Amino acid sequence: MGEASGVALWSAVVLAGLYHGLNPGMGWPLAVSAALMERRPSALARSLALLGLGHFLAMAVVLLPFSLIGSLVQWEMTIRLVASGIAVGYGLFLLLSRSHHPRYLARVAPHRLVWWSFLAATAHGAGLMLLPIFLSMNQMAMDGDHGAMMRLVGENAAPAVFVALVHTLAMVAAGALLAVLVYRWLGVKAVSRTWFNLDVVWALSLLLVGLLSAAQALWW
Repeated sequence: MGEASGVALWSAVVLAGLYHGLNPGMGWPLAVSAALMERRPSALARSLALLGLGHFLAMAVVLLPFSLIGSLVQWEMTIRLVASGIAVGYGLFLLLSRSHHPRYLARVAPHRLVWWSFLAATAHGAGLMLLPIFLSMNQMAMDGDHGAMMRLVGENAAPAVFVALVHTLAMVAAGALLAVLVYRWLGVKAVSRTWFNLDVVWALSLLLVGLLSAAQALWW
């Protein structure tokens, strides 16, 4: 049961990364735009790498503090419930706020892409989707080997960094797939004509992750 749960949690980390990467709001159209404007395929890879770095930093900023707080075992359930509540609350906010995406098919200077990606992921609450999953991983690890987990968290918060890294690699892979497809065959005009908005799906995903995590903390 524990092994199956671990596989499910890691699968959720990867799937969340793929989902974020496919969402235009995480920036892959900017990579396409940069490559088309510079007329160099290398600009596509460079832009995707910078977007990935910004996304990774946004994930780490959310996960690292909770990895340290999570070492306080006596507050474990409270921490997980608060994290779940934050995810649910932000999901409801996105669902009810009727906000509109700006046009992402514009040029952002390469040195600003990391900062743009960081802000975009933060504004979308992308890290909040990972947080309940990460805390569930922490709990499983502590149940299995409490001493080892405490040492790992206390030394360098490696679990949070690793989760953020795996998630970001999946995100970049998914974004790169769409970016190459658009750059090689479809072009920016096709994206602008078929623009799709995943805000509702994003908000519902936050709600689902938060509610499932709260249920797990309370009953499992």
